[in-house]
Amino acid sequence: MKSSLLSILTLFLLLAGTAASAQQKEVLVSGDFYNMRAKEFVAELEKKTGLTFYYDTTGFDTLKIDISVKEQPVTKVLASAIGDSIYKYTLYNNLLFITKGSPVETELPEDFFVAKAVSTDTGSKVKYIITSIEEDSKPQTTTPENKLFEVGIKTSAPLSGTAKLAGYVKDISTGEPIPGAAVFVEKLKISVNADQFGYYSITLPKGRHLINIQSLGKKDTWRQVMLYGDGTLNVDMKDHVLSLKAVIISAKKAANINSLQMGVEKVDIKTIKQIPVVFGEADILRVVQTLPGVKTVGEASTGFNVRGGSADQNLILFNDATVYNPSHFFGFFSAFNPDVVSSVELYKSSIPAKYGGRLSSVLDVVSREGNKKKITGSAGIGLLTSRLNIEGPLIKDKTSFIVGGRITYANWLMQFLPAEYKKSKASFYDVNVLLSHKINDKNDLYLTAYMSNDRFNLNSDTVYGYGNKNIVLKWKHVFNNKLQSIVSTGYDSYGYTIYSEKNPVNAYDMKFDINQGNAKIHFNYFVNSKHTLDFGLSSIYYTLHPGSFQPRGDKSLVVPDVVTKEQALESAAYLTEKYNITSSLSVQAGIRFSLYNYMGPKTIYQYADGLPKETGNITDTLQYNKGKFINKYFGPEYRLSLRYAITDNFSVKAGYNSLRQYIHMLSNTTAIAPTDIWKLSDPNIKPQYGDQFSIGFYKNFKSNTIETSVETYYKRLKDFLDFKSGARLVLNDHIETDVFNTVGKAYGVELMIKKLTGKLNGWVSYTWSRTFLRMNDSTKGQVINNGDYYPANYDKPHEVTAIGNYRFSHRFSLSMNVTYSTGRPITIPIGRYYYEGSYRALYSDRNAYRIPDYFRMDFSMNLEGNHKVKQKTHNSWTFGVYNLLGRKNPYSVYFVSEDGIINGYKLSIFGAAILYANFNIRF
Repeated sequence: MKSSLLSILTLFLLLAGTAASAQQKEVLVSGDFYNMRAKEFVAELEKKTGLTFYYDTTGFDTLKIDISVKEQPVTKVLASAIGDSIYKYTLYNNLLFITKGSPVETELPEDFFVAKAVSTDTGSKVKYIITSIEEDSKPQTTTPENKLFEVGIKTSAPLSGTAKLAGYVKDISTGEPIPGAAVFVEKLKISVNADQFGYYSITLPKGRHLINIQSLGKKDTWRQVMLYGDGTLNVDMKDHVLSLKAVIISAKKAANINSLQMGVEKVDIKTIKQIPVVFGEADILRVVQTLPGVKTVGEASTGFNVRGGSADQNLILFNDATVYNPSHFFGFFSAFNPDVVSSVELYKSSIPAKYGGRLSSVLDVVSREGNKKKITGSAGIGLLTSRLNIEGPLIKDKTSFIVGGRITYANWLMQFLPAEYKKSKASFYDVNVLLSHKINDKNDLYLTAYMSNDRFNLNSDTVYGYGNKNIVLKWKHVFNNKLQSIVSTGYDSYGYTIYSEKNPVNAYDMKFDINQGNAKIHFNYFVNSKHTLDFGLSSIYYTLHPGSFQPRGDKSLVVPDVVTKEQALESAAYLTEKYNITSSLSVQAGIRFSLYNYMGPKTIYQYADGLPKETGNITDTLQYNKGKFINKYFGPEYRLSLRYAITDNFSVKAGYNSLRQYIHMLSNTTAIAPTDIWKLSDPNIKPQYGDQFSIGFYKNFKSNTIETSVETYYKRLKDFLDFKSGARLVLNDHIETDVFNTVGKAYGVELMIKKLTGKLNGWVSYTWSRTFLRMNDSTKGQVINNGDYYPANYDKPHEVTAIGNYRFSHRFSLSMNVTYSTGRPITIPIGRYYYEGSYRALYSDRNAYRIPDYFRMDFSMNLEGNHKVKQKTHNSWTFGVYNLLGRKNPYSVYFVSEDGIINGYKLSIFGAAILYANFNIRF
């Protein structure tokens, strides 16, 4: 009784109306509602009346409606439909509430706030206890939800026009921002999302508003605002521990329907940690690879392919730092520590104009800022890796830090490999340091530092090592509620080293590295609630050492070989305009103009016109001094997105984007490998260019708890690099003679069904796609497949992924992952021929055959400790099986000549089920 009355009081304060609404004029309804589910019935009434219905879908949706009415008030229609059931209805203004048991009261008794005296006889004295609602009720306290926030300067003039409301959405327990939090006013159909720093800005008519703030995993909250003028409203949100029968309010909007951009996938870190992966370590990239339109060539490969693009066409960012090789331990682990990550966002199309330099996708990984309230930490230990993270305030509510690290101890695993590999060794580590400092209400500083290192040898004395180094400094400044800026500068580096020293005479060091210094200034200008501008400038200075081969030690007789370094400057200016034409139709248009300069010192070879680039066709050699601009490439890149909402739960989107890529990865593998090198565009190697057309349909069901989407695309590629047979990619001063430019095309359809709530949640995706390349210009080099299109190395037409999580209780859950894909294409020997005294292999057309199809099933179980808030430590166990069926999925097929016969063999990375266990603790 007490909680019911308190709920009525809260609702009364939120609605803040008058009792006169009880006498409002009702809309008359006519129609046949035969054999109709309650949800369909409500949808029809909303269309006919313009009312907004609120109800709990848990039981009401099971009610069957079977009536016919003609020009009846909506309340009589509901009375006939509900009948003698347990459901009641309440009409208030344009809102209609359907509740179980008791109707919502829109008025309070006249003496509700009058103190009542209740006498208690204690013998000699009579005491009077003053009560308000009930005899045992506690004094009512002011909360942010029942308080009226006055924003702006109050004047006696009548309110007119609009004002800008802005602020930060943060976690109340840690002080960290909540990126992507939705801030909306249901009555006005206006909504915005907070940026990666938790900052939002929304334009509203002056006057009183009820503002709803939502975020996944947080308890929804409301703020009553009296808006007199521009001002600030900061919002704190609490964690939401959902019951297993979570209530869903039907009127809530779905981000996938309302968001303007298509081809964008957002994955929260909680979902990432639920999905079973190899060795039990939560892996961001493995989860990304389960999304529609994202493919990988197989196990032990961290590189991924998006909508027909190669692995080097993905821009991978960690707090705006470029990560060139996001892998550890032969690709079995990603380079991102999941405990420091806040959000992951993948752009497959509709790539914002602020991003550039890659053709296919942008993977934007954003870290947390660290707890601003108290020192906390987390740790985990598994069969192969351990991790430790500490975070907390340096200055409470102002400066916070995170320090995290991971390390592996995997050498014991090598003992289970075949005998020829048992002496192999492998190890890695990575370290994250993050600082966040709030100077004042308008200025914040952010520092990110990251370093990773891998080292391994495969049953030989040759040692391979590679690693990333990144540092980024950001300054965020808020000029006013309409304009803010983010200035950032940073340094990114990736390199590898290969050395051998067992034989001192032949001991050597081979090295490669690429470094880039970058600076960027980005502005957000919130014109009004319908109109937003993003614009800015960026610049990247590349320094690349293509390779060096040096003697190791005084006794080595190795002849040094060094390819001269390369330098280039890539700059860009961009502008994006987002405009909500109506509540249903929105458009976002952008342009990015990029300018690339290749710089000296460098030796450039010129080749004869009309002939392939071969050393025998060199006509001149040109020398350029340090700092000299050798040649330039430039051009515009266009971005366009459209959204049309047909209903509240159904929308159509279309997009177009064009991009330029001035940097290329040279690799003789289909996935990113430690020994891959990068090459800058120069006078002989043109930059890549691509554009993409896409359209998508998005429909939600069951009160936005089930999301469905269908997206289709067509992509064109130009000047994509492919390699001649027998190409030498390492230590090659004439690399342009071993590569050639191709044109390509890619197209496909992506389907996805996602269930967001309840005991059972997850998603199922299917992708059909094709990717083809063509080289038919004999003047540029070797003609492939007689000039016809041939499948790219990563062309896999069919791919199906199913992810499921079932939560039995708050402490126990199971997860399952099922993956199927078509085998990737390969070129095989189909015969032999006799030439100049020996037999030689005759190969098929390029990529004319395929390896067998891929199928894998994974399983995991998560067991958590109790959820007592005051407990100092919280722990959990994760157990699982990777490749549950023990299927020997082939990673590649290779051929060996044996007794004059060419035999083919399949190579499998995991030919058996792999058990794992992880222990995690938070403190």
